Formats: sequence, structure tokens, C-alpha cells
Amino acid sequence: MKTTFLAILACALVSTACDDKKSSSSETTQTETKLVPAPTFSGDSAYAFVNDQIAIGPRVPNTPAHIRGGDYIVAKLKSYGVEVIEQPFTVKGWDGIMVKGRNIIGVINPQAEKRILFSSHWDSRRFSDQDSLEVNHKKPVPAANDGASGVAVLLEMARAIQQAKTKPTVGVDLVFFDAEDWGNGEKAVGDKEAGHPDIDYVGFCLGSRYWAKNPHKPGYTAYYGVLLDMVGAKGATFLKEGYSMQFAPSVVQTIWNTASQLGYSQYFVDKNGGTITDDHLAPNTIAKIPMIDIIHLNALSGGFFHDWHTAEDDMHNIDPNTLKAVGQTLVQAAYNEQP
Repeated sequence: MKTTFLAILACALVSTACDDKKSSSSETTQTETKLVPAPTFSGDSAYAFVNDQIAIGPRVPNTPAHIRGGDYIVAKLKSYGVEVIEQPFTVKGWDGIMVKGRNIIGVINPQAEKRILFSSHWDSRRFSDQDSLEVNHKKPVPAANDGASGVAVLLEMARAIQQAKTKPTVGVDLVFFDAEDWGNGEKAVGDKEAGHPDIDYVGFCLGSRYWAKNPHKPGYTAYYGVLLDMVGAKGATFLKEGYSMQFAPSVVQTIWNTASQLGYSQYFVDKNGGTITDDHLAPNTIAKIPMIDIIHLNALSGGFFHDWHTAEDDMHNIDPNTLKAVGQTLVQAAYNEQP
């Protein structure tokens, strides 16, 4: 990761610097919510799920490892009794290449009318363009943190919830977006979101944009959504991302308050960060679902984790304690929600 938050583009594109005025002090007030009994999220189990994905190899679209990576997610969800919907799609990338993708949706409590959406992207970036060694720039990113960590949290959530004696009273949808990291990191002609000319995807977030326009069930909506991106590194900090505060400030408040009550404030920092063009934008702007982004942002520099988009984004970055903090917070939030 570079030392500045400005002009960093990729898996999650930083579109503005941290707002110094808002970052200097929090404008939100911590509120106590009664925590209902919830199942235990295992950081060790989530760690194993990350390792499984790394063993498959970089899950770059249009490659055999990508097919195996998707099959792995589907098989894990089904092994826990989760209803699975697969959404294959083909879209043209910024470079003219036809990208074959697959969004994967795990449905828990399918009969529940009120639903909460948790998501992550599962693909790997095809080149390590941020690596300090130029020789590595054409190598795919292993994507342990930038992709696999979020997938692992969702899979462990599925295991914990499905094996618990009591299920949440609301529906839970686990959405694994594909082809998030295909972008070029430069301005792409005609890649702005209709109605939001300030948002330029520069070739990223292909799967989430496809899903937002073509939901897995006609008329699908969710009470709120949470996106996970880079949520497994040692000592990770998650600031209150700018677009999340713009589109869904009450959801940010809910998740950060829950984390605080569980003792995870060292990860969920009560500080505002910059705006990130990521997979939560299309659900907000197209599907009209209030959705936030839990993403690793350095509390001092505002930048991503050190090995972002490099050949070093491997298992040495991953910490079960960070995975536990994120996963337990989300499981608790799901169980706290009432129909």
C-alpha cells in the first residue's frame, strides 16, 4: 500500500482523500442495544476458508482456477444446507475482453420477508500493478485479503448460523460478487453511473453492477446491506467509508455500535474515511438498497493495507482475530434485527 490516500485506484478505487474535518472527530453518538444470543463465529474456521481459496490459486475470471473457486463457494454453502442461486453473466471489460462471471447467492431463511444482505467479491485481480517489483506486475494477485477474506467471513457466517439451534428472525442473503477487480485503474470512457456522474467505476465492479440491474429474484430488496472488502489483515482498521455515510449512515451506526459493544472498537474505528468506489455503490444507486462498505483503511494515512494489489497478498497477511471481529459483529447484527 502506498502512503497516500489520493489517486489510488483498483479493487476498491479511492476517489477522494479523507475528509480532514470529519475525520478529526466523530459526529455519531454511541448507543447501547440489547444484544440477543447469537452463535459463535470462529476466526480459525474463517482462516481455513481463506487458505482453501489460496490453495486453488488466483481466481481470475476466464481461468480454470476461477471456475474451481466458484465451485468451492457453492459446495461449501450447500454443505451447510444453504439455498444457492448462481447467476452467470458475460460482460465486456474496459479492454474489450468478454468477461465470464458468476455471482453466487446463498439464501438463509428464504421464507422471511425482511432480509439483510451481506456480500464480498470473490475474484482475484489479474495483475499485481501495485507491487514494488516491476517483474511482478503481470502476475495475478493471490488475493488472500483482497477477496478471499470477505468470502471466508461469509462462509463462516453460513456455517455458524446454519448449525445454531436458533436462526435469526430475518432473512439473510450472502452475495458473492464476481469480476470486481477487472478494472484498469484509469479513466474508462462511458463507465460512469447514470444519475451519479461523480461516480466513475473505471472498469471495476462488473458483477455487482450486473446484479443490481438483474437481481437474483424479481423485485428483490433488502432492509440494508454490508459489503466486506479486505477484512482479514493483522491489525486492520475500518473507518466509516464516505459513500456509506452518504447513502446509509444509520447502517454504519448500527454496525459500529454493535462492534463497540462486542469489544471490537480497535478494528471498527470511530473516524470518517474517504469515499471508495466499490461493490456497495451499485446496490445503493441502482437497486436502491442502503449498503455500507467495511473496508481496511489505515487510520493515519487513509490508505489500504500494505500488500494491496501485489503478489504478496497471501496468507502471511491473514489474522483469525480480525476475521473473528468482523464476522462476530455481523452475526450479532443479523440476530439483533427484528422482523
